[in-house]
Order: sequence, then C-alpha cells, then structure tokens
Amino acid sequence: MTSTVLLTNGRMPKSLDLARGLAAAGCRVVVAEPFRWHLCRVSRAVSASYVVRAPRDGKTAYLADLRAIIDREHIDLIVPVSEEAMHVAGLSDSLPASVRLFGMNQQMLTALHSKAKFIALAASLGMTVPRTALAGSAEAAHIARTVRHVTKPVYSCSGRGVEIHDAGTQADRSGTAEQVIVQEFISGSLFSTCSITHCGRTLVTSIYRGVVMSGTVAVCFERVVEQPAITRWVNEFIERAHLSGFVSFDFIVDAAGRAVAIECNPRVTSGVHFLEAADLAGAILDPGVAAPIRFRGERLLQQFWPCLTETQASIRDSGQRRHNLRQLLRARDVSWALSDPLPFMLMPATSYQILAQTMFAGKTFGEASTADISWFE
Repeated sequence: MTSTVLLTNGRMPKSLDLARGLAAAGCRVVVAEPFRWHLCRVSRAVSASYVVRAPRDGKTAYLADLRAIIDREHIDLIVPVSEEAMHVAGLSDSLPASVRLFGMNQQMLTALHSKAKFIALAASLGMTVPRTALAGSAEAAHIARTVRHVTKPVYSCSGRGVEIHDAGTQADRSGTAEQVIVQEFISGSLFSTCSITHCGRTLVTSIYRGVVMSGTVAVCFERVVEQPAITRWVNEFIERAHLSGFVSFDFIVDAAGRAVAIECNPRVTSGVHFLEAADLAGAILDPGVAAPIRFRGERLLQQFWPCLTETQASIRDSGQRRHNLRQLLRARDVSWALSDPLPFMLMPATSYQILAQTMFAGKTFGEASTADISWFE
C-alpha cells in the first residue's frame, strides 16, 4: 500500500532531496509550507502542496493547519525538515494511532536545540564540550573575564546573534529579552555533521565543512571522509542519549585533533545532500530494518543561487571573489535533476521571498529562510 508522507517544509533544498527520495520509493508526498511559492511546489515528486500559517504567527494555528492536512490527505507519516521540527513535535500527543511522526519528542528536541541545555546534557554524558554558562551567572562572568569567548542567544539558528569577544570584553546584552549564553571560544577548524539515528543507533553520519558561506551558513560545502574523533563523539552521544531521528552537530577540531561539540541542531542540515536519496527514504520509512545508507559520488555540492549571490557580493574583494567563483564553477547544485528540472530552473522565482531578503535587506540566507519557522521559546 502506498504511504502518504507529509513534509512540513518545502522551501529548502534538503526538503527537495527528501521529497524525491520518498517519491522514488513509491510514496505520495504532500508538503505543508507557510510560503505560497517554494522550491518543492514545482517538483514532480510532490503530489500536493498546502499553505499553512507560520509558527511565528501562532503555534496553535500552525498545528491546527497541519492537523487539517493530516485528516484531509490521510497522512501516514510526518517528516519535519528544518527549524519547524520543534513546533511539529507538539502534534505527537494528538495524532491518530495510524500516523507516525519521524523524530524525537518535543522535550528532547528543545533540549538539544537549547545552546545551554545541550551543553549540560552532553557534559553529563561525559562528552567533550566547551565551558558554557548563562549570561548573568558567576560562571559566565568568570569565562568572560578570563578567556576569549562567544555569546549567543540560547535559542538561535543560522548564526543569529553570535558574537565573539576577547577576554574581559563582553558586549552588553542587557537590552534583549532573550537568554544568552557565554561560551569558551575554541580555536581550530569548524566541521558540521548530519546523522540519521534510530533508538540510540547511528544509521549514517555525513561530515562536511563550508566552502562558501552566507554569514555562518554554508551555501557551498565539501564532504569530509576522515574525521575519526568527530565520528566517535557523534556515535557515543547518540547511543548515550538514545536518540531517534535526524540530529546534527557543529564541531571545532583543535590542533591536538580533539573534537569539541559547540552546538546541536536536532534537524536535517546540508550534510543530507551527500546521501543517496533512495537509501535516505528507506531509513525514514523503516529505520529499524534500513539497509546501509550510501554516499553520493559528489564530494563538493552547492546551492547555486545563494552561492551566486555570495559571489556577486564579493566583487570588491578580489581574493574572495576568485575563491567563490571557482567553487561556483566546480560544484554541482543540490537541486538539479534532469528528471525534475523545474525546482532548479525556477528557484529565483519560487525562492524570491528568501533571496530578496538576502539581496535587499542584508540578511544571510539562513536567517531569511528560517525567521518565520524558528523556535524562540
């Protein structure tokens, strides 16, 4: 029997990867998205697309819209994709027994998403993390006074509100109502991961690093094959925390080769693009018996239009411009498929609400694409 799958995000290239993989596996794919026009709407992989009210405009209304779609389309499986995952998890207690929600419960999701709670959880499990404390505490004051450090909102995504300070020079964040953490700055190389997990078992982990950045978000990225310290950290944390679903981490690997996790993103990230879509679909549909998940042949991928925007923006910096242009010409776009060409070809139109904010409002690609769906509790 054909499964009907609801993706709760259609604007992201990672949503498109999931839609294509699930459709190829024989599923009927439905998308719920606050944007009227979005990347997945023009894909052959998507059977129906619904406009829903954004979580930013009211969580109760957002969940009500999702419930209406679940009933109308006879949804079997719900797959959250991006920052909306924390909100979607609120459906779990009211779903019919026949409907499965892929991923973790809301309590675990929000704990991992919190920059403070994640560090506390990881430390309690014996994992390597930087010293971190809530701003205003004695420990935070000690960190700020003695070492180079980072401040950022407890609930932040896409690099929003991240600031780096020298020892003894902490910026005044008293004007914001948000809780802020103070975190020891770790010097080294930045890597990111994306894992699929099931009952404390790691099904696959994709490790990658940004090559072209829009703020702190990579729009061109390279898969890294060998980072054993990161692999060990991820596998141990997933097992100790007994995670299921998508989970992603940002790491600093220092000069000694030590992997230090600086934050967690309990959702899909760009590392998913390096996975074979068919295997990805199998892991979502039946994670308990999923076959090994293979990596795609490409090691360098990009989101072409944001990468083009960053290349154009670097016109006054000859070194950066040459670097960005070289990656733009070398990397394969994550959205392009000969059998499903419209998402790539029409992206300037379907993603205009995002691209316009990056070009005219000075926002990064990550900020523009998540502002209305993020969790800011």
